Amino acid sequence: MSKVDVLLGLQWGDEGKGKVVDVLTPEYDVIARFQGGPNAGHTLEFNGIKHVLHIIPSGIFHEHKLNIIGNGVLIEPRIFEGEVNALTEKGVDATKNLYISQKAHLILPSHRMLDAANEQAKGNAKIGSTLKGIGPAYTDKIARNGLRVGDIMQSDFLERYELLKCQHLQTAHSLKFDLDAFRVDGMSLAEYEKLWLASIETLRRFKLINSEYFINRCLDEGKRVLAEGAQGSMLDIDFGSYPFVTSSSTITAGVCSGLGVAPSRIGRVIGISKAYCTRVGAGPFPTELFDETGNRLCQLGHEFGATTGRARRCGWLDIPALRYACMLNGVTDLFVTKPDVMNDFAEVKMCTAYEIEGRQTTEIPFEFNTVEIKPVLKSFKGWNEDISRCTDYKALPARLRDYLDELESTVGVRIMAVSISPDRKDVLYKKD
Repeated sequence: MSKVDVLLGLQWGDEGKGKVVDVLTPEYDVIARFQGGPNAGHTLEFNGIKHVLHIIPSGIFHEHKLNIIGNGVLIEPRIFEGEVNALTEKGVDATKNLYISQKAHLILPSHRMLDAANEQAKGNAKIGSTLKGIGPAYTDKIARNGLRVGDIMQSDFLERYELLKCQHLQTAHSLKFDLDAFRVDGMSLAEYEKLWLASIETLRRFKLINSEYFINRCLDEGKRVLAEGAQGSMLDIDFGSYPFVTSSSTITAGVCSGLGVAPSRIGRVIGISKAYCTRVGAGPFPTELFDETGNRLCQLGHEFGATTGRARRCGWLDIPALRYACMLNGVTDLFVTKPDVMNDFAEVKMCTAYEIEGRQTTEIPFEFNTVEIKPVLKSFKGWNEDISRCTDYKALPARLRDYLDELESTVGVRIMAVSISPDRKDVLYKKD
């Protein structure tokens, strides 16, 4: 009996999951997204062309592989339509190998309005939302008010849509939100709504399925399934740096509820980590660098959000947070990305512990957001070498391998591979 392997981020997102899924897809029959929505931005690069996916699984470029958007995912039809059209321009017909769960929830235009209204109401305490409507849509899901993909096939869909929109408008009014000034992609809410409703037709062109039955049948038939996570473990709604988190379960446990598979059907868990750390938006970041080194990491690593375009905050690798994420997820294999960004650094560092009020700890404190944390840093000599021509893990510079060995031993999970460029071909597997 086959099991679902899981691939997810171990930091605050942007670890390079899209590329790794694309690299591993040939080993699998099915690629399935299990949570998140268009707040995700998975970047793939091959043949010198960059591709960014937000909702569609990263296996879509492999025409003989099945791709599934699971019930735990949020779909914004207008954004989804744009993604489908962009694929069509590249010669990819997504209708052939993309299946969508009828139980996946929809993001309405008024959800995006509420997202902006809520951020405005928070003032200086805002969390740095991508303003894609994620939080309000998940709120409606939990409150049992949401609309699902399967509802677009029902005769009373528009009636239910209008009812929910009216509730959202009332909420925005109570928050004293200026609706007249609000714009979605440069359009008024009414203008955007017309395009959104038209994009529902694109959704209707796809195979809408009971994905929980579909995936379990695939496993019973011996097909190999890879679950693709979005965001990162440190943004998990329960275990991340709350309230500066996303609105879904980004860890392995989210696979079970986001796809409808039993815990006993989870296999390998592949965790992705950069060789340093980044974060977008507000929230704690113990190893953040505010100096020229942080700026160099941002520029050399092209650390700008694929969804928002915002510059990412950059810092040294955080081992306590990484070990925590590995524990929560049951990580069996580490995949390290972007050590090449630090090729020219004379010195690199990693945080091995936190100092809080004069005491050291390797655990994430409950007061993560409010307590002052001083990172305890271990220093390494930089490798000062271009690694782009390396074709074997053992050919990596000795100082880089020392750094990776330290990462592996302190986290307690073996490294399976290292990515040394954005291109899908530049992956070096570590053969023990």
